[in-house]
Amino acid sequence: MEITEVEGGAGVRLHVRRTGRREGRPIVFLHGWSQHHLCWSRQLTGPLAQEFDLVAFDLRGHGASEAPDGLAHYADGDLWAADLHAVIAGLGLEKPVLVAWSYGGLVVADYLRVHGDSAIGGVNFVAASLVIGKDYIGDYTGATFIEHAARGMSKDQAKAIAGMIAFAHACAVKPLPRSEIERMIASSMLTRPDVRRAMSSRDADYRPVLKALGKPCLFTQGEADTIIMPRMTQESAAIAADARLSWYPGVGHMPFLEEAERFDAELAEFARSLG
Repeated sequence: MEITEVEGGAGVRLHVRRTGRREGRPIVFLHGWSQHHLCWSRQLTGPLAQEFDLVAFDLRGHGASEAPDGLAHYADGDLWAADLHAVIAGLGLEKPVLVAWSYGGLVVADYLRVHGDSAIGGVNFVAASLVIGKDYIGDYTGATFIEHAARGMSKDQAKAIAGMIAFAHACAVKPLPRSEIERMIASSMLTRPDVRRAMSSRDADYRPVLKALGKPCLFTQGEADTIIMPRMTQESAAIAADARLSWYPGVGHMPFLEEAERFDAELAEFARSLG
């Protein structure tokens, strides 16, 4: 496994982990709000690594990536677009599949808005957010996220810790190994509350970007998700021109952990189908 750094938007240093087969099609994994590239550990160490070139990185402000102070570093969509572009270009990835979980959907949408889809092979949107702002609370961003995230953004550390613990447990409907939840909680605390607040301050609707997306996309959604509501995925898949929709009954916000074997098989099949 290779660990490296890439210079993203406005010079922010991004921590990148790469594994798998260099000859295989690249797959780039983007994590969610207040998370970490290690949320993809089961994918990075599982059967996908036998066939594909796997790349995962910590978003700006997260994990081992640089976390500059100030709202401007997180509220500007062009910076998020520049980060993903830097990973793709810096590692020389040819037609990668982008796998975007939750907030990662906004990052991919920013990338598509700025750079278009010519450099990618396809996108797997996983319980992905494609709208953000107060007008989308309830129907698209679930009340569960709002309840726990509000505490997670608190300047009071005790409240922030309690909020992130509750958020981690709310993400999964199916039972997960204790180690998975513990890692998720620990990883979330590497993101400062002010970064969480800044990321959540954005107001955008990226559904028009989907209309312009010419590459195939796979939408993966847990039917029992209360963080990103299934309506978000249903409507997004209807907008994209070449979309496949995969529902996971009895699964919450983390199908890649709650049903990892199925998720990996579907992602592999999708990547192979791109030629």
